[in-house]
Amino acid sequence: MIFTETKLKGSFIIEPEKVEDERGFFARSWDKKIFEEHGLNSNLVQCNISFNKKKGTIRGLHYQTSPYEEAKLVRCTKGKVFEVMIDLRSKSETFMNWLGIELTSENYKMLYVPEGFALGLQTLEDNSELFYQMSQIYIPEYSRGIRWDDETFRISWPLKPIIVSKKDLSYGPFNELEHRQ
Repeated sequence: MIFTETKLKGSFIIEPEKVEDERGFFARSWDKKIFEEHGLNSNLVQCNISFNKKKGTIRGLHYQTSPYEEAKLVRCTKGKVFEVMIDLRSKSETFMNWLGIELTSENYKMLYVPEGFALGLQTLEDNSELFYQMSQIYIPEYSRGIRWDDETFRISWPLKPIIVSKKDLSYGPFNELEHRQ
């Protein structure tokens, strides 16, 4: 696996090292020891699938607060998405910065998102699906969100939003004190 740190400290784009032949290819997508060698949380305890019917759908931006912050490893298994993460770690040099990356079923890239980040996505194709590995179980009382169009971050979503859930629309303006990690 090839680990490339993004501009947001502690987050990585991970690409498989393919061993190819006439059948196709074989590649490792998870190795606890290698993740630990890179200083990443390798305690993955829950897996989730996000299926999205319509191009332009937005999900997020979601995170959990202390003591249930979660690291996430995300891969697009069908279609194409624009995955966005925001660093909410108040002591981080990249605090309140965001980054967007295109994940597709064809590029096989994964995104490692450390604890203390909010994560969201916009689908770029109909019937897009993501696979998430999480370091923490979902605890609703510690679940929080940032509105997708919050002026604090001015995220450049690639498409006009078509579908946003009522829950995601209910998030108020970003308040730094409420979101500190």
